[in-house]
This record gives sequence, C-alpha cells and structure tokens, in this order.
Amino acid sequence: MVGPERGRPALSTLVGVLPGEGIGPEVIAAALDVLRAVERAGGQEVDLVLHDGPIGRAAEREHGTALPDPAVRFCDDVHARGGAVLNGPGGGRYVYDLRVRLDLFLKISPIQVRNGLADASPLRPEVVGGVDLLLVRENVGGMYQGRSAEDRSNGDRVVRHSFSYAERSVRRFLDAAARLARSRSGTLTVVTKEAGAPGVSRLWRRCAGDAAGAHGVGCTLVDVDLIAYQLVRRPTAFDVVAAPNLYGDVLGDLAAALVGSRGLSFSGNFAPAGAAVYQTNHGAAYDIAGTDRANPAGQILSLAMLLRESFGLRREAAAIEAAVQRVWADGWRTADLGTGEQVVGTRRLGELVADAVADQLGAAARAA
Repeated sequence: MVGPERGRPALSTLVGVLPGEGIGPEVIAAALDVLRAVERAGGQEVDLVLHDGPIGRAAEREHGTALPDPAVRFCDDVHARGGAVLNGPGGGRYVYDLRVRLDLFLKISPIQVRNGLADASPLRPEVVGGVDLLLVRENVGGMYQGRSAEDRSNGDRVVRHSFSYAERSVRRFLDAAARLARSRSGTLTVVTKEAGAPGVSRLWRRCAGDAAGAHGVGCTLVDVDLIAYQLVRRPTAFDVVAAPNLYGDVLGDLAAALVGSRGLSFSGNFAPAGAAVYQTNHGAAYDIAGTDRANPAGQILSLAMLLRESFGLRREAAAIEAAVQRVWADGWRTADLGTGEQVVGTRRLGELVADAVADQLGAAARAA
C-alpha cells in the first residue's frame, strides 16, 4: 500500500514500541512474542526500543495531558532514524492529539475477512465471504479536531463546537485515497452527508472528483448513513472507502463486525513522508485489563502491517497473517469471539500464533 517499492526491505528496521495502558501492555507483549518467533525462525531481525513513560489517562494524571512531550519526542526520534512505531491503546485525547502532532493525516484500516474470523461475525457467511476493502480515514481535521466552548444563555447551558476542513488538507487526503484505489480495483467511494452538511460535502465532492480524475479511477460519493447500511448488506461492493474523521471512526467500528470482532481490527497511520504509527482499532478496555482476557490478534496483525508497509518485509508479514489464520483454523479463540471453541487467554493465544509463525517460516525455509 504505502511501503518500500518493489518489496525491498527498508534500510532501517527500528521499531519503537509504546505499550500503552489498560490491556495495551498485554496485547503488545503478545505481538512482541510473535516478532521474536519470526526472528528465531530466520526472519529479518528488528531493533526494538521501548517507551517506558505513560500515555492516555495515566499521563493525564501524571502530566495533565494524554500526550506528554516525552512520548512525542520518542516517536519523532524513531521516525528520524527511519523506524516505525507500534502503539498500544491509550485513552483520553491521546490518539487524536498524536495524529495532529505527527501529521498522521491518513489512517488505513484493512478490512479483510481472510485475516478475521467469519464465523464470529454476526452477519451471514455469504455476506462477509470475500470481503477485502480498505477503510481510509482523514485523521487531522473535522469534528474531532474542532473546539468546544460552553456558556449559559437564559439559564440554559449551551455548548458550541466548531470545526473546519481546509481544501488543501482534503485534497491531500483524497489524493492519497485515489492512489490507493488505482493500485487496487480502480474504484473509490467517498463518504459525505450531502444534505446534512452541504458546505463540507461540496468541498469533498469537488476534491474527490479532481483526485479521481488525476489518478484515473472511478469515484462514487455516498452519504454516511447509506454506506453504513450498505456495508452490512453488501460489503463486497466496496474496495477503497475514504471518509472524514468522524465518519471514518464510526464506520471503522461497524466494519469490525465484518471480520468478527473489534479485537481483530487494526490500522496504520501515515504522515506525508511515510512516518507511520500502527495500532489496533479498539480502545484500552480498562475493565478487563490484567485479566488475560483481551484478544491480541488485532495488535499482532498491526505488527504484520508494520513489517510489510514500513519495511517491505512481505515474507515475515505473510507468515504472521498465515499463523493467525492457522490458529483460528485449529479452533482456538479468545472470549470476545464467543464461538464456543477452545477458549484461551491473551498470553496463550500469542504463544499459539508464535508457534504457528515459526512453523510457517520453517516450512518455507525447508522448501526453498
């Protein structure tokens, strides 16, 4: 999608890790177990550096902000050295502020049933079978990056929230989305709300048409409520779906149902020059933190995405994805999937994927 050209590994394979909070340290630990298994089985060795400071709610208590400066400096240093960041979940304004500080304007969430678990989806197998789409979200504008003010008028509390989209930012985002569409099926769907937000929708329509024309792709604009309906009715009709910040957030959680669980969803967040932060699409799940019940698959798959997109390590990424599929095929599940199979905890699922990835790479080496 956005990684090194022609499959060549990047010059640097430095991974900066922010374990996060809540279930973050648990799912990150599982992902790192898988990474170590990749290395032991002959895959590319990766240099790891860990950030040991707080983010999210813990940082709010200690520093007064969910995104303290040490975390920003850590990410900046990793990126300056040619590396990528693997991020565990953090609460509060953490992810929203991180995206603005690092200009991570483009979020790509692969919605691929082959890396999910179709039998855990609430939708019928014939609906989700073959789903392979990219949900692309504008990260640094819109409602989430607006400003709120509160006052009292005639004894009533009034909250006003204002936000904006600059044409330059919309064009930058939709140009990237159109390039992704060109590399796939050549079709782009852009999410708006024509009557509900006419001014913003007109801007997005104009910029979408220009981007599609520049890259030679087909482009359809769909209102957010309609595409939410269509995603659960006929998800295979879509390939690259580009959405403003708020719409993309809501659609991302909806699309997680197609692959079986929010615990299986993941993404990469990209700056214009390629600096990237990879994450799950779920939160810190404070209520189950420390109970060994979290599903680490989304964090493991975000690691595979990091290896492929930032470092061009396609063999290692494919082995991790195949290992996750092998674990599902063998009947292993975490509690959130609720399919009545062999239920294991966070740590054990990570071990099972690590064992399977070692088998995948070992078999490939023997066949070479």
